[in-house]
Amino acid sequence: MQVSYNWLKELVNIDVTSHDLSEKMSTSGIEVEGVETRAQGLSKLVVGEVLSTEIIPETHLTICQVNIGEEQPTQIVCGAPNIKAGIQVIVALPGARIAGNHKIKKGKIRGVESLGMICSLQEIGFPENIVPKAYAEGIYYLLADAENGAEIFDTLEMNDEVLELSITPNRADALSMRGVAHEVAAIYDNKQVKFDEKVVTESDTKTSEKIAVDVTTDKVLTYKMRIIEGITIAPSPQWLQNRLMNEGIRPINNVVDVTNYVLLYFGQPLHAFDYAKFDEKKILVRQAENGEKLTTLDGAVRDLAVEDIVITVGGQPVALAGVMGGENTEITDSSTSVALESAIFDGTSIRKTSQKFNLRSESSARFEKGINHADVEVALDYAAAMIVELAGGTITSGVVSSNDYVAQEVTVSITLDKINRALGLTLNSADVVAIFDKLGFATSVAGETFAVTVPPRRWDIAIEADLVEEVARIYGYDNIPNTLPQAGNTIGELTPMQAFRRDVRTTLEGAGLSEVISYSLTTAEKAVQFTTLPTEHLTALAMPMSEERSTLRLNLISGMLDIVRYNLARGNDTLAVYEIGQVFAKFGNETDNRPTELPQVAIAMTGKDYDFYAAKGVVENLLVKFDKVRFEADQSIAELHPGRTARILVDSVEVGFIGQVHPTTAKAYDIPVTYVANLDLTALLEKQPAQVIFTDIPKFQASKRDMALLVDRTATNQAILDVITSSKVKTLIKAELFDVYTGENVAADKKSLAYTLTFQSADNQLTDDDITAAVTKITKKLVEFGAEIR
Repeated sequence: MQVSYNWLKELVNIDVTSHDLSEKMSTSGIEVEGVETRAQGLSKLVVGEVLSTEIIPETHLTICQVNIGEEQPTQIVCGAPNIKAGIQVIVALPGARIAGNHKIKKGKIRGVESLGMICSLQEIGFPENIVPKAYAEGIYYLLADAENGAEIFDTLEMNDEVLELSITPNRADALSMRGVAHEVAAIYDNKQVKFDEKVVTESDTKTSEKIAVDVTTDKVLTYKMRIIEGITIAPSPQWLQNRLMNEGIRPINNVVDVTNYVLLYFGQPLHAFDYAKFDEKKILVRQAENGEKLTTLDGAVRDLAVEDIVITVGGQPVALAGVMGGENTEITDSSTSVALESAIFDGTSIRKTSQKFNLRSESSARFEKGINHADVEVALDYAAAMIVELAGGTITSGVVSSNDYVAQEVTVSITLDKINRALGLTLNSADVVAIFDKLGFATSVAGETFAVTVPPRRWDIAIEADLVEEVARIYGYDNIPNTLPQAGNTIGELTPMQAFRRDVRTTLEGAGLSEVISYSLTTAEKAVQFTTLPTEHLTALAMPMSEERSTLRLNLISGMLDIVRYNLARGNDTLAVYEIGQVFAKFGNETDNRPTELPQVAIAMTGKDYDFYAAKGVVENLLVKFDKVRFEADQSIAELHPGRTARILVDSVEVGFIGQVHPTTAKAYDIPVTYVANLDLTALLEKQPAQVIFTDIPKFQASKRDMALLVDRTATNQAILDVITSSKVKTLIKAELFDVYTGENVAADKKSLAYTLTFQSADNQLTDDDITAAVTKITKKLVEFGAEIR
């Protein structure tokens, strides 16, 4: 919400600086994100009157003689297509500073001397989206009768300070100037709001004779309309255009601008229809029918559905309720009569419609968060009177309405003790009543109980806690004393998952890996890579910030590979990184369509220092305290090399995978050979030993024997280890592969595997005969498997 400080000072008598106001508002509950002044950084911009123009032959340039308040006209060459004599314009003099800190100098253009520049609004810092469409491709015509040579800043109110408010959903009352004025008056002592009123002068013609209103949906609390006849469409006066542009809204014409002005002033969205374009003199507000279409004011054709609310005339939609009007009843330069709408639409319905069409508007934002129900007809009357002031015409007699809806005040009771206990204060009744008076709440006191009557403009207040918050805000959070919480016997501790994640992080960092954090949002294609989770139910955002961030991830690795590519592009060619994070999977729960968050850990290693065994060693170190850890060859993940991938099991339960990124996938990510692993933290936590049982360090020396085997190329290391284990040699404490050989002297369909076998007994020193017997037993099992002892 952008707030013009000049406008705010008209509504509440304050004489503080914008900085002081920002600090005060931010500490009382409405954060001010910043204060901007359009004139900042600009200089030597004045009003000029174009006296004559002359086209430079064979160019699009025009020689202009401009009166800037000096004795002789100033010659300026201008390339704008809409330049003409008899208009007042913005002139940048030699030495002027315009947007972007550009300095204007004297010069010659096509051999013609130019002593300045005639500026568009964009060139002096106005955003393109708020520049009136008539001047979007050219210079701006000043509508005020300004003095030639005077600085432009006052004419365009560029010295006005604009406060950017960050409005939380519970304080939607501050989405209007009147709401902000009430807030400011409350946080400063002895300040009162002062709102102007307009008197509606009606003709003898009854509105009910011109239009009827019927509402057939329960999503519309009330719908009101006035008719204004005999208007003349024209540009709005300079003051109104300035006010709208300072609030971030593009001026259109004197009728539409009034609806936007009232939207800002009251927070009540309005819509103006061209009454003459109605095929039938009856408004029907209903739910749309599936398949209906409406071309909205932005020229887009909208396919409507039954959940959308539409305003219809003669059976045809003319507006998408609360979101945007229809092109078929748009106010144009030829319009002579207006049907002015003011209503209360269901916020949830408006939010769903605006999200579906990706069509956010100032109106929809206010309906979604809530509006002041008491101002529906007040705002309508104010706008109608203002339209007559600016566009002429007459207002027909009476308001046509769907019902006799009247907003109700809410009374909330609370005790003084409840307020003091909640805030840790010792306020008395007078203090509390004074605070409620500042807020404009009527209060009756019975003993220590307050019955607080809350006006409809503060629809966020309904329970005791809301009143406590209001007292705290106005009393001042800084004035509430600091106290330590009384914890009693409660002892804080980490959850098992939190403790496990810390252990994992410590282990990986001890192994030399660096932690990274990747985006939880990615593309639909990357979301389903490197995963064994069900991919048919992805979680996609309704309104993503970009296509690259449109879907919740099902894996950590794709985001890590983006980080690997980023680092490689900057010369960091040896990487060992890990990430602990959540992936988001849907499991087809019909009652709850929200995704389940699954904690996982992933690693990625690339560079000349790393290979498959280095990555496997990191994983083995991570799983060192787990029993029955196995690595089995796997080809189920398409993004991994089919011959260099293994799934990881703990006690026969799959907990993750490890492998080399498939060359095709690596090429797509523009990375070299990279090894990755992924582990399910939930599955690991379930398999984590309850405790580690201490065993005495053996007193007797271990003995080692090396063994080389000739096996089929298809045989895996895990299969060999399983055979060795199945021999049930009690003194074998470790079997470790240390060499793999293929090539000369080995058949093409064979490979040589060399193992180190470690034997040790806790009871006695093993003899050569004991070890030879153990090796013989293991050898027998390996021969039965089909291995040849080399």
